[in-house]
Amino acid sequence: MRAAPGRIFAPPFPDGARWLNVAMLRMDQQLGRPVLVEFFDVCRVPSLRTLPYVQAWDRRYPELRVVSVHTPGYELSADEELVASSVQRLGISHAVLLDHRGELWQRYGNRGWPGRYLWDQRGTLVDLHYGEGAYADTEEAIRELLELPGGDVIAPLRPEDDPQATIAAPIPEQEGAFCGDYVGGGVWVVASGRGTLAVNGSAYEVTYDGAHQLIDHGEHTEAALVLEPGDGVTVHATVFTPGVVRSPVPEP
Repeated sequence: MRAAPGRIFAPPFPDGARWLNVAMLRMDQQLGRPVLVEFFDVCRVPSLRTLPYVQAWDRRYPELRVVSVHTPGYELSADEELVASSVQRLGISHAVLLDHRGELWQRYGNRGWPGRYLWDQRGTLVDLHYGEGAYADTEEAIRELLELPGGDVIAPLRPEDDPQATIAAPIPEQEGAFCGDYVGGGVWVVASGRGTLAVNGSAYEVTYDGAHQLIDHGEHTEAALVLEPGDGVTVHATVFTPGVVRSPVPEP
């Protein structure tokens, strides 16, 4: 969503917060370049689905300062060392601010994960978006700030990211290891420990603490799920992702 020009100024980053991949950043020292700030959580599935776009913009536009602000949404992701190891595992090379007391979240009045804010060279808000999607809109706004031609944006990385796709909402996130019927485009779990998780009778090995994709239907699907964590594995949440609604093929 485009913001009214020149109305909202970027809040400062908290003093004394821990940074990853950089020594420290100050918002007032970023004047003269556009800044993209995204609130995320290394265990939140929507954050991980948005992450490839954020990483691509960081690589594609060196004049853009990208800052991912990690505010934990699970008890699991409140562990700073878990976040640091996850940032390395996920290949995040841009600046990451650990906002584990929620100080910057409160300054922004942020509403969820992910929350994306684009600031111009004067430090005023240009564009904001909550949740997944609107990737082309954000990139077009970045290109405008950098005075680049429009239209040359990253192609959708998943079918459901296409702005022209018809998307159906999945069932809500479920606490713990879910067993039952569901609708959605895919299934993830937030898990910790090491060991085997049985997914509809098939073994999945949990090798790190965080979010794991178990099923990708490729489209909106009705299905059943049985999750059986083995010894040493804890499933904190089961998360369902949206899928594309395929139009039925007309009968001849």
